[in-house]
Amino acid sequence: MYVGLKMLKKFATVTPKTLVKDADKLMEEEKLWMLLVMDGEKLVGYLRKEDIRAALPSIMTTLEKHELNYLLSKLTVEKIIRRDITSIPPTAEIETAAEVMFEKNLAGLAVVNHDGKLLGYINRTVMLDVLVEEMGLRQGGQRIAFDTPDRPGVIREVSGIIADMGMSIISTGTFFHNDRRMVVIRVATDDASPVAAALQDKGYRLVTAEDFVSEWL
Repeated sequence: MYVGLKMLKKFATVTPKTLVKDADKLMEEEKLWMLLVMDGEKLVGYLRKEDIRAALPSIMTTLEKHELNYLLSKLTVEKIIRRDITSIPPTAEIETAAEVMFEKNLAGLAVVNHDGKLLGYINRTVMLDVLVEEMGLRQGGQRIAFDTPDRPGVIREVSGIIADMGMSIISTGTFFHNDRRMVVIRVATDDASPVAAALQDKGYRLVTAEDFVSEWL
């Protein structure tokens, strides 16, 4: 999956001249943690929710009301803009975008072409939606998880077992926990117990949440 296929094409932006109080209101209305700042057609930076919160006067301020209103009428985005914008091309794989956001603790990324023109925006909400989609949750079925040695041919073998039972696989995912490799498969059935039994007969160890209770208590 590529960034360009999942990026938001319609999203709120602000300009350097936008009042900070208006940017704050926009963030609340659009449920955003980050706003891109545009100067005409040029992407010049971004704002985080915490930047706005730090710039706005505290409710504990000693300013008079008229002083506060005057301050808010003068405080613009250009005073607090962050210019170290991180961008990504639409051709990047979606997991690359997720890794960049994770490593840099970013709420979103600007998606730009080779000329630096803004094409879209990708954020944490999009990433969560991609996760749900890739794991096949919305398509129903039943989820089976098992751990296995990290060896070639596991997915092929398990897929063959399920196919021989006349069932279809909705999604597959591989996760690592400590030194254990876990495979999660969602099967298009209302009763996955026959599949689970078949996997156990082949030596696969099924895992459930109960296997890890001691780790989060």
